[in-house]
Amino acid sequence: MLQTEAVNAFCHAPAVQALRIGIDFDNTLIDYDRVFLAAARERGLVPADFLGSKREVRDAIRQLPDGEIAWQRLQGHVYGAGIGGAVLFEGADVFLRRCRALHLQVFVVSHKTRYGHLDPARVDLREAALGWMTGHGFFDADGFGLRREDVFFEETRAAKLARIAGLDCTHFIDDLEEVFADSEFPAGVRRILFAAEANECAALLCRRWADIAKAVLVERA
Repeated sequence: MLQTEAVNAFCHAPAVQALRIGIDFDNTLIDYDRVFLAAARERGLVPADFLGSKREVRDAIRQLPDGEIAWQRLQGHVYGAGIGGAVLFEGADVFLRRCRALHLQVFVVSHKTRYGHLDPARVDLREAALGWMTGHGFFDADGFGLRREDVFFEETRAAKLARIAGLDCTHFIDDLEEVFADSEFPAGVRRILFAAEANECAALLCRRWADIAKAVLVERA
């Protein structure tokens, strides 16, 4: 009941209505942990009883002979043919539905090449991502209500940063500190780091999407 009342209050707040929220895609909206673990086990890159996140899988594989190449091949599979096994991060659905209810402008801006490195199947990673988003209700009027034209996949980080600036985002949410540390990151955009921890980063650290909702949707600055 309290949450419903809060959402109704936000609907009449001009400061909130002006928000233009940019969100990264990979490892920010979409959680690949289970897919990376299962695919690494299937390929014998980690032991059958290995448990760990995407980062822990990556670190283990990189210790193997030619581990970096093996890791890049695995990434190509997971981000392409294997994307169907990925899930939305817990709480991201609540955040996106609140944005829709508040009539906020939401953009997805991702550094994503069209094809994965060393992927023999040559799966179009952008089409795979759009297919996953479609299947999870991103573009449905009764789902998250995003517009297809507000999803941008860029070839380079520089192009991603330029897109964020061009969209006049008030906030940007990303899982990578180096995005916010880049000297070309547009000034004036509120930086929200979705991560378990941070080093030296001029961004607000949020470990859960519920924390992001509190930081972005409640603030009046």
